[in-house]
Amino acid sequence: MTVRIGPAGTGGNSLEKLQELKKLGLDAVEIQFVRGVKMSNELAKRIGEENRKLGLVLSIHAPYYINLASDDLEKIEASKKRILDSCERGHHMGAKYIVFHAAFYGKLSPEECYQAVKKAIIEMQDAIRNKGWDVVLCPETTGKRSQFGDIDELVRMTKETGCGICVDFAHIEARYAKEYDCRDVVRKIKNINHVTSHFSGIEYTAKGERRHIPIDIKKTKNLLYALKKEKMSITLIIEAPDTWGDALRTKKLL
Repeated sequence: MTVRIGPAGTGGNSLEKLQELKKLGLDAVEIQFVRGVKMSNELAKRIGEENRKLGLVLSIHAPYYINLASDDLEKIEASKKRILDSCERGHHMGAKYIVFHAAFYGKLSPEECYQAVKKAIIEMQDAIRNKGWDVVLCPETTGKRSQFGDIDELVRMTKETGCGICVDFAHIEARYAKEYDCRDVVRKIKNINHVTSHFSGIEYTAKGERRHIPIDIKKTKNLLYALKKEKMSITLIIEAPDTWGDALRTKKLL
């Protein structure tokens, strides 16, 4: 079992902050491209060189503006480009896991949406292979039922395409409310080679997630117990408002 813990975002100059994270005893960090891929390949290479000395597990969150099941083909192509731009930076910095919110159902049935996302993932995987990039596409579980990203959909996607998965435990709680049990989720993903994941507290309504909030100690312990029981290999990225502080608290609880 290996549980690696770190924050979502470096909170400043990435090169300097990686060293600080390591000194604090954290194991991972998710680089945030959520507002756009603005990092140069040169800076990505420098981050990769620095992290080879530190050994943190790096991942990237691709931009939010993605819909691989849009009825507008130009939007699908633009979405794929944003993900592939993230993959290129990830390859240069050694950030293997590329996380993204894949799609909205819109007017499509869940199965039609699934097939549209699957087609786009396969096309992007072909592009990644052709470029020789060492990255894994990780569609993320989502916190609203209007969004593609049910846990069962994504586990199926990993089996049918060989892609990875980002399991956002807070999103799943918001999506299913009283039906949510972290133990059930962990059992569904326990056979995946390595899982990158998100965790925080979550505030939600009947429509799903509203906002991330600080971690709940009891819920955090329940998740860590479940991960230990199944001997999971997982990276746990903390998305609470105080990402660094709650990452350190989670590490201490582990």
